[in-house]
Amino acid sequence: MNWQGAVAAGVMMMAPLSSFAQQTTPPLQLVGDAIPQALTATPGDPARGRAIVANRQQGLCLLCHTGPIPEERFQGNLAPDLSGAGSRWTEGQLRLRIADTQRLNPASIMPAYYRSEGLERVGAAWQGKPILDAQQIEDVVAFLRTLRN
Repeated sequence: MNWQGAVAAGVMMMAPLSSFAQQTTPPLQLVGDAIPQALTATPGDPARGRAIVANRQQGLCLLCHTGPIPEERFQGNLAPDLSGAGSRWTEGQLRLRIADTQRLNPASIMPAYYRSEGLERVGAAWQGKPILDAQQIEDVVAFLRTLRN
């Protein structure tokens, strides 16, 4: 088993079943290093996105990342600091990094939050389901876009 599979399987096993979408994801439309089109017609909500990033049962972002969420202790230091993410990457670049960062870096240990196919060691109850649904991806992108410093 490789790191990608271990992380994807570990995240998927820790997240509650209710947080998973009920169908497989449509193909992502990449343009360069981004997914320029939103995954939903409903704009992302930064407050909901912040809640997902901070939630240690759903997004698990702070397991590896540090971010401007002072009420959450014990943040990670394995991945880039989320502070300033909205200045470093475009909306489309953030969307791809969350949805399936392994398309940019196949060796990344960050799980593909919106990919449901081609994963390793996924429990039967979670097969064919992404970690986050399309609206949750858009919410996280909306939150990260607010991080300009």
